[in-house]
Amino acid sequence: MKKLYPILILFLTLNCYAQDTTIVLRQRMFDKASDYISLGQLDGWLFKTGSDTTWARKDINTTSWEKLRPVDLTAKYADKNGRVECWFRIKVKPGAGFKDDRPGISYNSWPAADVYLNGKLLSSWGNTGLNRRPYAGYTTANADSPVLIDLKPGAEYVIVIHLVDHLSPLPPARLTINDSAPEYFLVLTGPHYNDTVWKGFFEGTTTHATWLCACAILCLLFWLIAIQNRDEKELRSIAICSTFFFVWACFQWLFDGLGLSYTDFLIVEKSLAIAFQLIFVSVPFVIAGIFKRKISRSFSVVMIIAGTSVFAVDLFLPPSVARLFILCDLFLVGVCVYYVITTWKKLHGAQWSIVAGLMASLIFIIIVIIVFIASAPNGVPAVWLAVFFTGFVLSFPLSMLVYVAVRLKLTIKEVRESARQVLALSEEKKQEALNRQKILEEEVNRQTAEIRANQARLIQSEKMASLGELTAGIAHEIQNPLNFVNNFSEVNREMIDELKEELKDGNVDEALAIADDIKQNEDKIGHHGKRADSIVKGMLEHSRSHSGQKEPTDLNGMADEFMRLSYHGLRAKDKSFNAEMVTCFDLNLPKVSVVQQDMGRVLLNLFNNAFYAVNQKAKTAGAAYKPEVTVSTAFENGGVIIKVKDNGVGIPDAIKEKIMQPFFTTKPTGEGTGLGLSLTYDMVVKGHGGSIKVESKEGEGSEFVITLPVV
Repeated sequence: MKKLYPILILFLTLNCYAQDTTIVLRQRMFDKASDYISLGQLDGWLFKTGSDTTWARKDINTTSWEKLRPVDLTAKYADKNGRVECWFRIKVKPGAGFKDDRPGISYNSWPAADVYLNGKLLSSWGNTGLNRRPYAGYTTANADSPVLIDLKPGAEYVIVIHLVDHLSPLPPARLTINDSAPEYFLVLTGPHYNDTVWKGFFEGTTTHATWLCACAILCLLFWLIAIQNRDEKELRSIAICSTFFFVWACFQWLFDGLGLSYTDFLIVEKSLAIAFQLIFVSVPFVIAGIFKRKISRSFSVVMIIAGTSVFAVDLFLPPSVARLFILCDLFLVGVCVYYVITTWKKLHGAQWSIVAGLMASLIFIIIVIIVFIASAPNGVPAVWLAVFFTGFVLSFPLSMLVYVAVRLKLTIKEVRESARQVLALSEEKKQEALNRQKILEEEVNRQTAEIRANQARLIQSEKMASLGELTAGIAHEIQNPLNFVNNFSEVNREMIDELKEELKDGNVDEALAIADDIKQNEDKIGHHGKRADSIVKGMLEHSRSHSGQKEPTDLNGMADEFMRLSYHGLRAKDKSFNAEMVTCFDLNLPKVSVVQQDMGRVLLNLFNNAFYAVNQKAKTAGAAYKPEVTVSTAFENGGVIIKVKDNGVGIPDAIKEKIMQPFFTTKPTGEGTGLGLSLTYDMVVKGHGGSIKVESKEGEGSEFVITLPVV
């Protein structure tokens, strides 16, 4: 029986510990750097799986509970559905000297959790499902402020955590809690906790943003240089390596972002690992290219497998086993060191910058390790740590930049030297080249002058053709008044003879009547003479040179005049041609300031094309077809609109966009220069600030619409 006493005493001791163990919180337990106590890492936690909400009470029987810290929860507690629902409780007591300055509770992990203090719900993070709403994990990066609590020194408090967690969707098997920082799982915060958290967040984000900006600029610069120098393989490998640095910096920056869900966290974390391994794989290739070392295909495959295997193993094996594959990364580092050592005596110029970059990265990482070790008791100074990490991250990319800059400088120097040698060797041929250049310039000038002369002749030919058509129309138009003049002159001669006879016979009354008739005939002769004079003046006005001065012009009268002249010009060439001329003029049309000669040519070109189109259709359309050309004017929206419409052959859609181009014509050779509509477009758009458009349907006709501003 006496032998059973120690065992019984031990059992009672453990039983009492499970129920009554109290953790004393002291002021010195606060982390000096971040002002918090990591409650999740304290001993004294009791654990039990289940969903009984009565376990949140302050005083319950905990004899069936086991000792387990929340940060030690593993996947073995998950059920067959990969879910674990459990309770943790711990009894704490602020010790003597504990400052009563409103501490707080902050939760920072992925599982949903309800935290109770002395049986009362303090706060919920995520949704455990007790409120009959669907489960929702907590987004740890929300940066919620701590929940303030009132802790009195000497008083005992029971903290209870109701936790619901799930297995991670990616191997190895683990709970989501295992992917969060254990020291921040549940913390008791001091008054400066928020300031230190936000300061650390700002410093980390600023540092990572600096890495991202630097890597982005270097990546863009290296790719621009690589694209411009496609034959330089080492520049391409540098650009690829810088891309991996940029991608890694992007995911490192995203890793700091607020509001990441657990799924987002996994994506960013694994992408970060992939990018990091790609950097490890690409660096040996960069060094080999810069040092002019050949890498066999089999050895390239080995290095790629060595680099990517670390990430693959990290996905499917436990961390304890996966850490062994860091040897693969050490193998890649050893390859880099091997290339440097074996090429040491042959290194020259820009290649030394790469060696300096590798050594700087090594020095900075050693400094970081020393700082971690030396500052472990008091925390690592964030500013200096950021500086040293920045040096480690950017040393190699900047060394590549220095290499490229020095390499380009040397290349430019070599090019200049080669150019100097070429110039020195070709000095005797310089004069010959200059002479040839002079001959070529003279030939170009001569041909340019010929082209300009030909263009001027073509334009003049177009003007002369327009003038010829105008002259033909004028000749046909002037024939009518001249015929009247001749006919009435002949009649007057006869009537004068009759007048003389009547006077001899003494028939004064009859003589006076004849004199009145002669006077009327003279009036008609004067009328038709003035008509002929106006036609001649119009022809002279159209043909003579002008200063380009704009004058107020009656566009109705001008359109009517040139329509008839164009019609009679075509009639002079083809006596069988007939067409109906229709005018629809706005009688209230205001005068418009135009260059009369230019606008006359515009209208004449449009009328010539319209009569030509109806004439071509009349030759094949049959007797039922009646050629018709219509001109109309209107004043709309502060501008004058002139429309010239025909029912001729129309313009095919395939060439409608080309008709305003110089030298484009659909007329047979010898019948058009292709400059009519081009000059028309220039005179309307450039000369008068108007617009011209065409609407046409093949086989049905065309309509040209001119819009001129009224100034």
